[in-house]
Amino acid sequence: MSVSPLAPVQAQLDAFNARDVDALLAAYAPDAEQFALHGARMAKGHDEMRARYLVRFAEPDLHARLLSRTVVGNIVTDTEIITRNFPEGLGTIEMLCVYEVIDGRIQRASFATGEQRMHAGKSA
Repeated sequence: MSVSPLAPVQAQLDAFNARDVDALLAAYAPDAEQFALHGARMAKGHDEMRARYLVRFAEPDLHARLLSRTVVGNIVTDTEIITRNFPEGLGTIEMLCVYEVIDGRIQRASFATGEQRMHAGKSA
């Protein structure tokens, strides 16, 4: 019986919001790759991914809110609103996340980011 592609995608979202880098990386294959959608590779493998997430996890207000999820075969797409601590202050950014799941782990992930929106009255 194969694992639903939803399991590792939800596990990494839960780990992201818990700022648990080890649990997040466990959802990814050891040689997984992350890309800007239709663009450059941002990270390959757990070591590069760990470094990227540890920087992000230092943001005190970091949180991903799932807006929608679609599954087609082994591809899962999430639309999320990410609360971030930008240099300019607290804000959000919309993200489209496309995950390819192979053998129960995320093998490739691509991310497209929308417009950064700052929260009124909450500056750095």
